[in-house]
Amino acid sequence: MSVESTASPSAAQSPVAHAPAEPADSRPLVMSALTRRGFLRAAGITGLAGVAASVAACQATAAPQWSFGPAGSPGAATAAPSSAASAAPSAHGSMVPSANPGLPAGWSDHDLAARNVLRRYVGNLAPALSGIYGDEVFAKLADIMGASEPYPELEQKPAFAQVPQLALNDALTPLEPELDGGVKVFRLTVDEITLAIDELKEPIPALGFNGTTPGPTIRVTEGDRIRAIFTNNLQESTGIHFHGEEFEDFFMDGIPFLTQKPIAPGESFTYEFTAGRPGSLMYHSHHNATDQVGRGLLGAFIVDPRSAAGDDVFDREYTWISNDVLGGFTINGHGFPAVVPILAAVGETVRVRFMNEGIMYHPFHSHGYAMKVVARDGYPLGPNAYEADTISVGPGERWDVNMTAERLGLWAFHCHILPHVEGHDGMFGMVNVFMVVPEASDIDAIVKLLLA
Repeated sequence: MSVESTASPSAAQSPVAHAPAEPADSRPLVMSALTRRGFLRAAGITGLAGVAASVAACQATAAPQWSFGPAGSPGAATAAPSSAASAAPSAHGSMVPSANPGLPAGWSDHDLAARNVLRRYVGNLAPALSGIYGDEVFAKLADIMGASEPYPELEQKPAFAQVPQLALNDALTPLEPELDGGVKVFRLTVDEITLAIDELKEPIPALGFNGTTPGPTIRVTEGDRIRAIFTNNLQESTGIHFHGEEFEDFFMDGIPFLTQKPIAPGESFTYEFTAGRPGSLMYHSHHNATDQVGRGLLGAFIVDPRSAAGDDVFDREYTWISNDVLGGFTINGHGFPAVVPILAAVGETVRVRFMNEGIMYHPFHSHGYAMKVVARDGYPLGPNAYEADTISVGPGERWDVNMTAERLGLWAFHCHILPHVEGHDGMFGMVNVFMVVPEASDIDAIVKLLLA
């Protein structure tokens, strides 16, 4: 989610700084006896108490291993038998019309499961949509969601507000450097952690930086002198590579036994260099990397230009780190519906930074909107920028796109390898939503509630 509204990428602000003092209508929503009429009347924005606490919450179980599913469930990602709670859909759903008299004629169990996924995604933010989109649109959404039927998800926070999130972590606790003369000093730990793929599945063992995966975004400006100190809290050695940086001193490149000795458990290693060209880069393990990056040792490294012009001027931004090893198919460590939406107001331009830390190609497709592709691997395309609605992002690649919000709505945005996004139990994995609202104040109110 874009929680920063900026004139340029170098002028990032906290969402709290421009949030209104109070939402226009903050009446609590009582859902004990929900009816269609009650749903349509409940137009007040519902608070999300405890989001900050849930951002920090994470517990552990066994990590799933992923493969394509068996015959009869073509391409569906499935967990090993010891990891039934996973980010992938189950293979037992059926498209055969159900005999359940409580379902509409012709509906299958798949339809009910698919609707429940979207209900979890919207959660108790649903009443706010009335004030944002108006009664006519809201009535259609209420009908689609089955507001006249039992709807327990409406009493809960959205799935994406119940798990830790890169966007919220960067907004609440951004990684701030110390200053040592003219050097920006970043301190990071390499940790064993647990990761909640979504709000229903048991958290799984993972690795991370400063207690999270993806790790906190390291953000600097072109020409900054950087000193990044990594302390290894793992029970194994590691090494860190700044992916895409062009080093003057190759001993800073982070490749154990080629440019350095590995960082042993309990030891620290310092990488010091000058940030070169601006763009979207990454940092990650480069030691036993198939395992360590797969388990979560990855993060965004963003170098802002000294001065922004042309395509480098945007209003909001969204960092989209994909992985397909830990927990299945994920965006920023989570599978749908626990993926933070991309938010924009009409007239705003959003920079989306795609970063692929996995081992597969993912063609990301935007519904209803073209993406203006402005940079590849941090290199600006300039006059060669082009528009597309599907972009294939390969392992290690970074693609920057600008999207200008022109039309209101909730627009699907997903990988178009279909087994990565949808199965018998509905949508999962690499699915996102581009949520376009009328005014920036609508985003401010939503963000304020998420950070309450």
